[in-house]
Amino acid sequence: MGASINTNIAAMTALQSLSMTNKETLITQNRVSTGFRVNDASDNAAYWSIATTMRGDRSSLSTVADALGLGSATAEIAAKGIESAIEIAGKIKDKLLAARTPGVDRSKIQSEIEELQASLQSTVDGATFNGQNWLSTDATAATTTRTLVSAFSRLADGTIEIGTITVDLDAMRLVDTAASGSASGILDTPTTTGSTTYTVLSLDISALTDDTADLALIVDMVNTVDAAIEDMTDAATSLGAVKTRIDIQKDFAKSLMDAIDTGVGQLVDADMNEESTRLQALQVRSQLGVQALSMANQSAQLILRLFQ
Repeated sequence: MGASINTNIAAMTALQSLSMTNKETLITQNRVSTGFRVNDASDNAAYWSIATTMRGDRSSLSTVADALGLGSATAEIAAKGIESAIEIAGKIKDKLLAARTPGVDRSKIQSEIEELQASLQSTVDGATFNGQNWLSTDATAATTTRTLVSAFSRLADGTIEIGTITVDLDAMRLVDTAASGSASGILDTPTTTGSTTYTVLSLDISALTDDTADLALIVDMVNTVDAAIEDMTDAATSLGAVKTRIDIQKDFAKSLMDAIDTGVGQLVDADMNEESTRLQALQVRSQLGVQALSMANQSAQLILRLFQ
């Protein structure tokens, strides 16, 4: 086709090429500034949808990890409480063994035991975290367990599944807070020897003598405290197993969050080395496009010269 003053084909071609280059430059600049190859649904609807869902799941896992952190801390406080209770109960047993010796002043030993009993009660009451005390609970409550959120997963059909860890409070109850009925905690379960009924927290030897029956009662008290120590040791073992499981789930949740971050990054993150190189190339193309358009626009001036 010959030269025309109505239609400048070269200029139109150069303008189209420059417009495409500018559009690509804008896209690349956006990727460089945001760091994302897929920043919204218009960039890649499928990848954006997957990434959005995965980000939501990652947020849910973060919440699960926080909940597990609270559960782990509660279990840790309870474990420390049981360890302290075992140590104090051991001292009470030692005092009772000393009281078994004929001729000792049992009223003075009882004064020491009472201080230990008060310390034991205070230890149980103080084993509280986030408003929860697993060592001092109501055995008659409708629910004697605690359920902790431990996992979050999305199944193949898109439905959500939530995992839980159940803590049996009956296995670690040291003091029963029930308003009525016979207490069933390890430290406040009544023991009856002859006509005397007592618990680890209420036993009293101040009035006992060297009488054979009284000495036998002291021996029974020693056995009762020793049995309580064994029960608390079992409770500490159960609690330790729960804490271990919680910590494993917490570490797993953190690993899943890292994996999701990596997966989302592979879908939507921009390769900054590639994008920066591409941006430089587009800037050169843009400059060349401007020059080509300028040259195409000058062709009309060449036609004008033919009439001079």
